[in-house]
Amino acid sequence: MIQGKRFSVIGAARSGIAVARLLKARGAEVFVSDQAAATKMQPVIAELEKLHVAYEFGGNTSKVLDADVVVLSPGVPSDSRIVVQAKGAGRSVVSEIEAASWFCPGPIVAITGTNGKTTTTTLVGRIFEDAKKPAMVAGNIGLAFSQVVDQVTKQSTAILEVSSFQLDHIETFRPKVAVWLNVTPDHLDRYENNYEKYIAAKRRVFENQRRGDTLVYNADDEVEAVHVHQRINADVTLLPFSTRKQLEVGAFVDQGMVKARVRGRESDVIPVKDISIPGEHNLSNALAAVLVSQVMGVSTASIRATLRNFKGVEHRLEFVQSVQGVSYVNDSKATNVDSVWYALQSFESPIVLLLGGRDKGNDYSRLVDLVRKHVKAIVAIGESVGKVVDAFSTITQVTTASDMKAAVQAAASLAAVGDVVLLSPACASFDWFENYEHRGRVFKELVRAL
Repeated sequence: MIQGKRFSVIGAARSGIAVARLLKARGAEVFVSDQAAATKMQPVIAELEKLHVAYEFGGNTSKVLDADVVVLSPGVPSDSRIVVQAKGAGRSVVSEIEAASWFCPGPIVAITGTNGKTTTTTLVGRIFEDAKKPAMVAGNIGLAFSQVVDQVTKQSTAILEVSSFQLDHIETFRPKVAVWLNVTPDHLDRYENNYEKYIAAKRRVFENQRRGDTLVYNADDEVEAVHVHQRINADVTLLPFSTRKQLEVGAFVDQGMVKARVRGRESDVIPVKDISIPGEHNLSNALAAVLVSQVMGVSTASIRATLRNFKGVEHRLEFVQSVQGVSYVNDSKATNVDSVWYALQSFESPIVLLLGGRDKGNDYSRLVDLVRKHVKAIVAIGESVGKVVDAFSTITQVTTASDMKAAVQAAASLAAVGDVVLLSPACASFDWFENYEHRGRVFKELVRAL
């Protein structure tokens, strides 16, 4: 299947190098192309030369087209010139996660959604770990799938966070359990401001599923539920979850108790109050994780123990520390309006909100009522300062900051004892930072220096 075939990999970041290494090890002829200047990529070049993989930097030339298959890293837009040329030349264009799946001998759990992917993927991974079930957590979180697929066996599970960008170019990618957590407008800059195209990318997570596979989906998300029932293969087992209504099958809440009905059996999983991660959005994430884990054979008692002890993930409503009676919370992973909508409902105390960054077509109108109710002041940051000021200056006090240090200092001066300073930007981080993790780390360092 791979031996002797020619592959061009576009994008020499984490995923691109991992899939180049994987394909080369399987006997393929590999070429890597990246637009970054060679002077900035010396460690990567050293790695490629060690692997005896040909490469180019500083642009994507026609050399990319001299291949049977073109593999895209997630950061490469589908409408970029070289991708359009590759398709026009009849080349097969696939994502890194698709290529890695060709070599996966064990079952795949694939988790997608606009919000909650990282928390749910991490939680499922922790449930498996606590239950002593062998698994590898990878994908859009931590390690590239290509980097770990050789460690997956028939007896272990690949637990993957998958983004819409990774799903854009799948062909045969088939999870044993697919999870669609939710869908709200996001990344519209990558989808020509077309929400339907974004939804279509998300629902690809289950398009190759067949008899014996399971789709876990959010029954409270009306858009998602409609698309599931319109597109799902009739032989796939459907397991919905809901925080608002009881269900005949799936996971739901009944009188403060999380219950699951799977394969004809009902179980009382855990009282809602005992789940250690706060907020209704995290309750939804927990319900999805319960269903995945039960389908994959984890006992209810083991699931319950993990839900009582799981503390969430870094950069997602992460408590940093209290300074002079003010709590500082790092929610740097909130890169869209919907994430902030959930975050603002997670605190009863008055909030000083750090908001802004590289805008992705955000509509802030959804936040207006919550800001009016919960937010005493906003510190506008990043490229979208003007848009944030325009959206909220008539509702609450809005000040601006020229960098993160100034933003933290401004927030500290605006906060009083008992308040929460919340970094929940609703935007991408690439104006000031390398990624949302970098943004969150800088925020935490500045808070600890107060």
